[in-house]
Amino acid sequence: MNQEKGFSKDFWLVVIGQIISLFGNAVMRFALPIHLLNVTGSAAVLGVVSGCAFIPLAVMSPIGGIIADRVNKRNIMVFLDFFTSALTIMFLLLYGKVNITGLVLVMLFMLYGISGAYQPSVQASIPVLVSGEKVMPANAVINMVSSLSGLLGPALGGVAYSLWGIYPVLVIAAGCFFLSAVMEIFIHIPFSQRSRNVSVLREAKTDLKKSISYISREKSEIGKLTLCCAGVNLVMSSLMIIGLPVIVMQLLKFSESEASRLYGFMQAALAVGGLAGGIGAGALGARLKVSNSWKLLAYCGGLLVPIGVILMLDGPAYLTYGALTIVGMVIMAFASIYTIQIMSYIQITVPQEMIGKVIAWIIAVSTCAQPVGQMAYGFLFEKLSDGVFVIFYAAAVLGLLIAWYSRKASGELGSERQGQYQTQGEAQA
Repeated sequence: MNQEKGFSKDFWLVVIGQIISLFGNAVMRFALPIHLLNVTGSAAVLGVVSGCAFIPLAVMSPIGGIIADRVNKRNIMVFLDFFTSALTIMFLLLYGKVNITGLVLVMLFMLYGISGAYQPSVQASIPVLVSGEKVMPANAVINMVSSLSGLLGPALGGVAYSLWGIYPVLVIAAGCFFLSAVMEIFIHIPFSQRSRNVSVLREAKTDLKKSISYISREKSEIGKLTLCCAGVNLVMSSLMIIGLPVIVMQLLKFSESEASRLYGFMQAALAVGGLAGGIGAGALGARLKVSNSWKLLAYCGGLLVPIGVILMLDGPAYLTYGALTIVGMVIMAFASIYTIQIMSYIQITVPQEMIGKVIAWIIAVSTCAQPVGQMAYGFLFEKLSDGVFVIFYAAAVLGLLIAWYSRKASGELGSERQGQYQTQGEAQA
């Protein structure tokens, strides 16, 4: 396979397209629920709509993986960005003419579904756009773009919404998607057309069976690492999403305005942690061994113990807040590096015709795990409001168990995989 050494022009076009597209998506996924809450005044409606939005992401990821392995990935990105732009314009035309709750629900469903179909194409394109030793740094760049869009999108979207309302925000988002699609037209991603001897549905069914068999039998360690990624979402990510706002907003006895301000700072700090992890993974590159990735999960689990101690001792509010913020940043950094390592290993070792489907399953399984964890933590924090330190101790134990399971899974990779990034790059160079 001929490709440029390092980051090619086409890879950077993909990155720029990601920046524009993900920014528009983040703005919309922030502004639409807030607008729904303002219009309906119902937190229950907001909860139902937001809670159901993850379903299309989980459903569309495997489908997006199948498409990414059989269709030119450039064409998928272009089509989905043009489609999202048209969908946003349709929302604007229908606004005020149909029920707002149903309109927002459909729009969020479509946005999350499009994201599920879009991301496998981006991830599957990386190995054919960069040389082998640059796969991990390339993943780090993509991860940082996602983190930065998630940080700046809601912030700028919130400012724009407060100044101008929902209409101008959606007009800007539609323009972002259109601009990204036009730019992506000029990307060249190597693609080999595969012949089709059966119907599309039968072909999709066969592909799904092959991908499941691949990660569960032929390369069972990938299936186990997928469960580890889901475990991180179930235990760590869900704890950050549910536990931190409950503690800061309710348990630390700050005033309402101060709590909101401090929680905003904490969210920014967590995003910085994710960015730092992406920068670290990109800088270290091939020196990071996937067989040692379990240690990152062990560190994350161990870091929850001092938080439990501080909460148990009922220390000063600002001390607890500071400890939560610092630990949250470090956990986000370690989790980011872990995710980048796993993705890079898959992109290097999985056959090109299977990459999209395998990555799609990881996204789908991890996505399904997070709402389960959020519901469980929501129940636990409500029932154990006087003993939340117990939740952190339990999460620490579960985190260490996930790390132990990840160690077993990564041990199956074999010592010959430890130099995979270097040898792959040398062979292609």
